[in-house]
Amino acid sequence: MDQARVDQKIKVDRKIKKDEGGLWETIKVKDYEAFGSMLASDQIEVLDVGVLSKAESITGIKDFEPSEVVFSDWKYLPIDSDAFIVAYTANMKGKYKGKEFDPQTVRGSSAWVNRDGKWLAIFHQECPLKPPMTPSPTPRSATTPAASPSAAPVAATTGPDPIANEKMVWDLFKSKNYDAFATLLAADFMEVEPDNFYDRAASIKGVSMFDASKAVLSDFKSVNIDADAAIVTYSVSNPGVFPAPERHSTIWVNRNGKWMGLFHHGGTPIMKMPATPQASASPTVR
Repeated sequence: MDQARVDQKIKVDRKIKKDEGGLWETIKVKDYEAFGSMLASDQIEVLDVGVLSKAESITGIKDFEPSEVVFSDWKYLPIDSDAFIVAYTANMKGKYKGKEFDPQTVRGSSAWVNRDGKWLAIFHQECPLKPPMTPSPTPRSATTPAASPSAAPVAATTGPDPIANEKMVWDLFKSKNYDAFATLLAADFMEVEPDNFYDRAASIKGVSMFDASKAVLSDFKSVNIDADAAIVTYSVSNPGVFPAPERHSTIWVNRNGKWMGLFHHGGTPIMKMPATPQASASPTVR
């Protein structure tokens, strides 16, 4: 590795610790004012209990008292000159609503944006770590033609609306048009799932291994990161593939005039709230 790349890696490592690591540190020391000051006004947090606003994140985090957080598998992905994504694995111990919870391991991701010279967290999502799932359909190559000869390739044209883009992606899954799907992903695309982190090639292969024909999408919400990037988060129910409804999020970016998928985080289970609210001693996510 040449010196320029070494210097860049050191710079990135320092930024991760300063931003994402610093955010977690404010939670550990219960400095909720500092925690809130590190969040963008339009920040969203995607958890099993819901999609939280900045105010809801600040309120909810007070129930979470981590005594130990150990990070690993750090991933860094630039969005543009004013935004980046960081993903990682976190092993946690602590209390939730005053009760000790069993040690947990989650995969987390956050997006940070430079607003008026200050770096702020605009997005965070977590999913519980799980072993790889066995796909039900027979695996097929992403370059294999559509299953039916009558299923002609569909031209996929994206735009600045991330919700419309995401619906288009799932329509391509349902029609098994994986070639068209591949054209919508940036070369540096990254995906976070409970079982692993995936690059572009692995993600294309992965979606060709599950049946999306019964998938139902709902509860869409989108937030603009800046003029050339946006987040969309939504719920997915896919009977026979997902054991329960999940929350998914995608970051879309404008690359040379074309909107492309840059990042996806899936696999966050949707918690079924009890009829009578009660404190959980073992949250799956913070």
